[in-house]
Amino acid sequence: MDLSHRNKQPRKAYDNLDFLASADARILRILSEFLEPYGRFRTEGIKDTIVFFGSARTSSREEAQKHYRRLEKKIKNVSRPPQKLLQKFEQAKVGLTMSRYYEDAVTLARLLAEWSKTIDNNRRFVICSGGGPGIMEAANRGARLAKAKSIGLNISLPSEQDSNPFIDDRLNFQFHYFFMRKFWFVYLAKALVFFPGGYGTLDEMMEVLTLLQTKKVKKKIAVVVYGTEYWNQVLNLNAMVSHKTIDASELELLKFMDDPQAAFEYLKSELSKHHRRAPEEKEALLD
Repeated sequence: MDLSHRNKQPRKAYDNLDFLASADARILRILSEFLEPYGRFRTEGIKDTIVFFGSARTSSREEAQKHYRRLEKKIKNVSRPPQKLLQKFEQAKVGLTMSRYYEDAVTLARLLAEWSKTIDNNRRFVICSGGGPGIMEAANRGARLAKAKSIGLNISLPSEQDSNPFIDDRLNFQFHYFFMRKFWFVYLAKALVFFPGGYGTLDEMMEVLTLLQTKKVKKKIAVVVYGTEYWNQVLNLNAMVSHKTIDASELELLKFMDDPQAAFEYLKSELSKHHRRAPEEKEALLD
């Protein structure tokens, strides 16, 4: 009888990739998405963040203008432009208008990152985004212009969302679970800025407002909703007050703003008032 197979060592459980990808190991994957970012944030000395939310579809002014001019040229070169081309041209007009929010996000993130660097060696109020394109890219780009580190909390999706090129390599994350990604959005945050966005931005905004309303988050978080014209069309919070589904005082949980310099001054004031003192590690990461 050949007994040589008895000398072969079995795999350890943590080396078994089939097991780690199985339903039985789901809790380990969830814990990994807490512990691995925790370790990196601790190593990098990140104490707290300012998180930018907004549409992945919003282009920079430069890209929006290129797209608009390309379609404009096509229309001028044909006597009867097809309806589909005209529709794309109208969409390009909207994209050009929306590009102002990309540029404003770059400016606001740059101002905040420059200020952050004067406080605690670029470890306080670090710019954080969802890691993808659009407004997320704009936030990381603004931090890069200030020569400051920034965070990207990306998520794996059926249509893959690549990380934008402006995130610090050591702070570029990829999550599987939305709820763990949301946890890290809020847990270190001392301020949140919501630029115009879609379902995802609305989801994140309402979840944060609910946490603040119910005092599940006890720390003071400044919430800026940027782009009054857009948000007044999308949200009617006063109707909720009228119908007695929220209290009028709960509208004070957020601040509508339209100018990057004014938003910077407001956030700087709120952060200085409530959070300028460096948080203890336990307060920042383990509560």
